[in-house]
Amino acid sequence: MVTSDAYKTLPKVLGALRAHDTDTIEALADPRVRSGRETTDDQDQEHDGDGDDGAVDVLEDEGGAASLSRAAAGVLRFSEDRDPAVLAQFVRLRVIDPEGAYWRRGIEAAGRWLRETGNTVLRVPYTLVTPEDWGGVGGYPLGQWIAEQRRAYGAGTLEAGRVAELEKLGMVWSEQDAAWSDGIAVAKEYAAVHGHFLPPTTAVWDGHPIGVWAKNARAAARKARENEELRAAGLPVPSAAGGDGRSAAGELDAVDPGWCPVWDTGWQRCYRLVQNHVQAGGTLPEAAGDVVVQGEDLGRWVTAQRFGWEQLLPAQQWILENTLGPQAAGGNERPVKQTQDTKWAANLAAARQFHAREGHLRVPRKHIEQVETEPGLVGRQGGADGAVVVKLGMWLDNVRKRAAKLPEQRRTDLDQLGMRW
Repeated sequence: MVTSDAYKTLPKVLGALRAHDTDTIEALADPRVRSGRETTDDQDQEHDGDGDDGAVDVLEDEGGAASLSRAAAGVLRFSEDRDPAVLAQFVRLRVIDPEGAYWRRGIEAAGRWLRETGNTVLRVPYTLVTPEDWGGVGGYPLGQWIAEQRRAYGAGTLEAGRVAELEKLGMVWSEQDAAWSDGIAVAKEYAAVHGHFLPPTTAVWDGHPIGVWAKNARAAARKARENEELRAAGLPVPSAAGGDGRSAAGELDAVDPGWCPVWDTGWQRCYRLVQNHVQAGGTLPEAAGDVVVQGEDLGRWVTAQRFGWEQLLPAQQWILENTLGPQAAGGNERPVKQTQDTKWAANLAAARQFHAREGHLRVPRKHIEQVETEPGLVGRQGGADGAVVVKLGMWLDNVRKRAAKLPEQRRTDLDQLGMRW
């Protein structure tokens, strides 16, 4: 740590102080001087005996004050000759080993974090600091330490041994790659259960917002497709254009070949649901409410495709004809479009029916009347047993509001029923 850029100024300051006053710099280097206490000869003999391996370290006396071994004190005195071996050992213990201790503490904190959280990979938030009650690794900035190792790995300066040690713990070298791998894993599970990978944007699977993830992946794949078309045409591709190359690698294509259609995803999802239903032995749903799967009314969808055949792309028409079998609805199948006259006739029939039953035309606003269907009469909403449902009360209120614009015959028809204008 002392060799980092943050300490570049320190040697210059110490060198200047030494040139000015050697005693001052030695006093700064010796904690015995700052504490006002000296190491006794007995202490020196205790820590500098024949069995000493030459290690230099800071000692503490009974009062907790810092003291130095004789070897360390000799290294710190610039005015004395220093043994190169002792100096090298001092550097190893005070410069290299502290960094090694920092590394070991990071590894221990990472292992403790995995055990405490139950995670299997080291995807640690940058701001995470280990709890103080974690003993020797309490209060450790684990998130920052992980980020430092990731930067060193990217720069190629992280030792191979340390790389291997981190990978044993499940180190994630790239958050982006990890997020993609997680998405692929969830996509496979979703497709296995639903029979397709066309989730709505709001879909969440095992706590993963797979709908949003799929939407973003689809947008990236479409952008990549557009970029390829521009390159093929010899046109420049905007430098800011996206396009995830991993999507083109076929990972999601292997999950579901139709995961990124050129048309609406909702259309593709309903198509796949109908296809799965038919392949499972079911019949093609043809009416609303026949089959509802994953919240989609498949009968209503099939009917909508037949009546809206002209709005489909040629590729969509081909897919429907060759895989499901439905074709465009014939003219005799299409519902008769209501005119103003047919709507008026249906409402007037409901008013007459109410008057014949109640003897008046004072109809509550929310009242609904059902009348039998007559030839050529089409109501707004079908009722039970072929009856036509008319919101009579609301219709009469609307008629009163535009009474001045009504034709004379229509006013007369209502007057005969005792209409109150």
